Amino acid sequence: MHAFRSHTCNDLRQANVGDTVRLSGWVHRKRDHGGLLFIDLRDNYGLTQLVFDVDSACFKDAEAVRAESVIRIDGRVKARTQETVNAELPTGEVEIYVDEMEVLSAAGDLPMPVFGDVEYPEDVRLKYRFLDLRRDRLHNNIILRAQVISELRRLMTEQGFNEFQTPILTASSPEGARDFLVPARQHPGKFYALPQAPQQFKQLLMVSGFDRYFQIAPCFRDEDARADRSPGEFYQLDIEMSFVTQDDVFNAIEPVLEEVFKKFSDKKTTPAPFPRIPFKESMLKYGNDKPDLRNPIEIQDVTEIFRGSGFGIFARMIEEGAIVRAIPAPGAGLKSRKFFDSTNDWSKKEGYAGLGYINIKEGVPGGPIAKNLGEEKTQELIDTLGLGPNDGVFFACDKEAGAAKLAGVARTKVGEDLDLIPNDEFKFCWIVDYPMFEYDEDNKKIDFSHNPFSMPQGGMEALETQDPLEILAYQYDIVVNGVELSSGAIRNHRPDIMVKAFGMAGYSEEVVEQEFGGMLNAFKYGAPPHGGLAPGVDRMVMLLADEPNIREVIVFPMNQKAEDLMMNAPSTVEPKQLRELYIRTVEPPKKETSE
Repeated sequence: MHAFRSHTCNDLRQANVGDTVRLSGWVHRKRDHGGLLFIDLRDNYGLTQLVFDVDSACFKDAEAVRAESVIRIDGRVKARTQETVNAELPTGEVEIYVDEMEVLSAAGDLPMPVFGDVEYPEDVRLKYRFLDLRRDRLHNNIILRAQVISELRRLMTEQGFNEFQTPILTASSPEGARDFLVPARQHPGKFYALPQAPQQFKQLLMVSGFDRYFQIAPCFRDEDARADRSPGEFYQLDIEMSFVTQDDVFNAIEPVLEEVFKKFSDKKTTPAPFPRIPFKESMLKYGNDKPDLRNPIEIQDVTEIFRGSGFGIFARMIEEGAIVRAIPAPGAGLKSRKFFDSTNDWSKKEGYAGLGYINIKEGVPGGPIAKNLGEEKTQELIDTLGLGPNDGVFFACDKEAGAAKLAGVARTKVGEDLDLIPNDEFKFCWIVDYPMFEYDEDNKKIDFSHNPFSMPQGGMEALETQDPLEILAYQYDIVVNGVELSSGAIRNHRPDIMVKAFGMAGYSEEVVEQEFGGMLNAFKYGAPPHGGLAPGVDRMVMLLADEPNIREVIVFPMNQKAEDLMMNAPSTVEPKQLRELYIRTVEPPKKETSE
């Protein structure tokens, strides 16, 4: 027999009754029933119930062993009685009567128990992450993550993509978030940077003629944590393709995402092809470019109905350049006035000016807006918005960007409060037709709005003949349930178009050569039209595991302050190491304290 186990803790069934077996694992839970002692033994694969009879030679050892100790047992498989079968366990029809037990590793006092669902503070969970990872939910999340990555690799390879590894030590990027810098010992005063993404390398792979590339790529950004963003590092399914249009990229990734979400979740998934929503339409209907399509509410512009109307506040603001966006609230008329007032109060607490509203009860519209707008205009609003006899509607009035933002967050708030957003489906969509440029109010200049390396729709002709603010780009985002999985683009592979586009944004050709010379130089020697994207693996698994925080699907995450409490990182290093790197640390100035 094997030194540690003949079976795993998930293997044994009725067919094994009568067998002598050997198992090894962790003591998950103990239950003392007088003359019998029960231990649930756990390993990576599952649980098996062990039984220790008071007459057994190892009974006292079993009594003494602590939870989470690692043990090896030999014993006989017996069928459980009908009334003791545990239908929730694959091994629930059998149990092992233990003849021999060896403690392979004794556990001390636990800072947090593994058995049970009690929540513990983040600092405890992260400091003792190896214990946290033994808990069922988290352990299953990490197994799910491994399975998702394996499936992504399989699906990409079957489509003819090759996986290549791009450099981890590279040059600092002038764009995007802060870099993590790595001092170069052989080049005093110079630094490598960890890649924020393999963007330039994957484009250079296309220039090198590899045609279809993918990678489960580690990326590093020195940015603050959020619920859906880990500080420091993350992984993405990095993809690039040559000789493709935007449609080709969509056709390649849609079946991959559809298959993965169907395979690892019981929720309904949008079938390919996914809906495509122009950026401008998304900002109008949903108030952002990451719409949660599970929410049936669609925002509408009702500025013209309020223009010159009896509702003076909105009418005056419209004359000063404001717009009015309406957020329907289906069924809200059945709520009390408190629902409408509390939603308005919520918007003010969020830093907005507030939300006006109309409350319709049994076909009769009420509230200050309806009273001042007048019967005819109010009815026009109701007809335009398709409101029912017991619906409500909120209004956001501001300059276009502010009104869109408030309407977007209010749409989500109202959808949640009215229980309109189902949790049994994944709704995908593409956001397309992003503007190439935007006007930077602070610096009073034209600048890139999204991705400076994307191809403008219409190419050089568009740059030379169109208003910059009207030029669209071949840029796109893939969104599911209001979460952006990835941005992508058809790349600008023409040096002349790139120099022209950067010039319109105020960058000289010399600056472009200096900052992006490696890629620009490569394009001068024959670059294929190419494009790609990079869906976030961490976010995919977070959605599939139905977790609210990305930390729950990462093996060893950092805390909100980008600290690894388990490994005590970041940490100080020896002066000798700093001298080897020609580095001297400078303490930040101390804050003055008032007496």
